[in-house]
Amino acid sequence: MERSATCVFLAGIGNSGPQHWQSLWRGRLPGSVWVEHDIWDEPDRDAWVRDLDSALGSIAGPKVLVAHSLGCSVLAEWAVDHADEGVVGAFLVAMPDPHGPGFPAAAVGFDAPRHEPLPFPAVLVASEDDPYGSMEYAVAAAGRLGAPLVNVGPKGHINAESGLGDWPEGWSLFTERFPD
Repeated sequence: MERSATCVFLAGIGNSGPQHWQSLWRGRLPGSVWVEHDIWDEPDRDAWVRDLDSALGSIAGPKVLVAHSLGCSVLAEWAVDHADEGVVGAFLVAMPDPHGPGFPAAAVGFDAPRHEPLPFPAVLVASEDDPYGSMEYAVAAAGRLGAPLVNVGPKGHINAESGLGDWPEGWSLFTERFPD
């Protein structure tokens, strides 16, 4: 599928493996970019924000960000100080609650999120039984980010362990909101 905007994928802690919908979507989006981090299991907010900024700075033209889990938090933190990198949209899935019981202790710097309205169109997708973030947290986060919330029902953390495969429902939501 050829798109006018480059899709930029931001995975969460541990990265998204080959059976995760993000990896599967990347396979169907030629020219897409995966934001890489030196350390995937001990995320440092500032380092991950720098990695995102560096990746975006290396891509010409419009970009749509596709974030999962901690990648959503990185995107929100990045947007506070970096609004002019050609980002034309963001698809945020399963944003974790940094104060929730399931938030990874190895993640550093995420405890005081600076979520502000995003300077580009975005949508936040949440599951009713996400162990890393309640629906109440998702509603509040969507409000702070200025993004509509889509409740996809009970889908766990919307990851490979959720058994979603390439997550056709998510693909429909994504292509409906960001058609090119």
